[in-house]
Amino acid sequence: IMKFTKQNFVFLVGGIIIYVVDIGVDFWVASKYFCEGQYSWSILILCFRGLSSLITQRFSYEWFKNDSEVTDAGKLKWIFLVHLFQCGIFIRYWFALKYGCQAAFKQKSSGDASETDHSNFIQKQAIDAVTDINMLRVFKTFLETTPQLFVQIYVLMEHGKTNCYQYAAIFISFCGISTSVVDYQISLRKALPDKDEFRGPSRFTYLFYKLLTITSWVLSISLITLLSVRIFVILLVFLWVCGFTWTLKQCTTFCKSKKMEYLYRIIVGIILIFTFFNIKGRRTKVCISIYYATHTVITLGILFVYVFWKPVIIKEIYFTVVGILTILSLVLGIIFLVVYYRHFHPTIYCRSQMYSDEVDGVAGEKDRVKTGRFQNFLMP
Repeated sequence: IMKFTKQNFVFLVGGIIIYVVDIGVDFWVASKYFCEGQYSWSILILCFRGLSSLITQRFSYEWFKNDSEVTDAGKLKWIFLVHLFQCGIFIRYWFALKYGCQAAFKQKSSGDASETDHSNFIQKQAIDAVTDINMLRVFKTFLETTPQLFVQIYVLMEHGKTNCYQYAAIFISFCGISTSVVDYQISLRKALPDKDEFRGPSRFTYLFYKLLTITSWVLSISLITLLSVRIFVILLVFLWVCGFTWTLKQCTTFCKSKKMEYLYRIIVGIILIFTFFNIKGRRTKVCISIYYATHTVITLGILFVYVFWKPVIIKEIYFTVVGILTILSLVLGIIFLVVYYRHFHPTIYCRSQMYSDEVDGVAGEKDRVKTGRFQNFLMP
């Protein structure tokens, strides 16, 4: 089993700080819009916050119930109440800090077999606790942070306002997206023993690959809202239907209950709107090529539509800036994607799965205790 290090503990503490700051910024921005009389934007931001909180709390509590063999019925009652008041993530952070502190600072090497087993148990508990948090943060990122980013960019382009809180919200959103996808990949490498550790070069390459491709896509989609909000909504719904259909075709078995499994597939469909998501642990060269080729065609199509449909807008300075950033981030993102998959992707694990279809099936259920929920929750 991989080790939970002091560096991991520092990142865990940093994640708690970012999570709390993110909540504060959301309510701050919503209050600013409300005070300025822009009630629709304020309500929309709070709706994104509320929806993501409800879904993440639901998954968090479900996982506590699934882990009932280590959590007695008495604890589950107050855990339910805490989740009911939308504070379940703090319980998970408390467990992560508890086990993480023991694993990073209090564990000592010993030749005694019983002490070694106990040490490995604490290490696994710490890694699993952080893993669950990072999985929930991925849900939150694409259910709340990314949609809020759309709102902030649209308001900035449509109304031309440059208030500090808008820039703060955009900055915090990008920080939230980047940290969640990187922390997710770190936990993935630690939770699955067949994968190599996620070190510096691969970490930065993966970060820029995800951040730049998502940035390009968010900017290009935001431009559609200036053309027509109706077209924007229709495109997002169409992309979600495509992603949800593909998820159904994969026959995922991530959750133990059918209701939670369909909720999981719905969320995966939303995530697929913004970034590629591998839910079966198989080779994805063809799928990921089609996915980003489609994004590239749509992005270039949007820019060409502006050239022929609304040439007046092209003269605006914001369009020039957004257009340049869109193309630049798309090109750089694809370059980092190619570099990551050529040099840093854990191909040994993927190759081993070519000869076994047990990642997300019956055997996956049997091995879930050993490898954790990440065995059925994979994103390259």
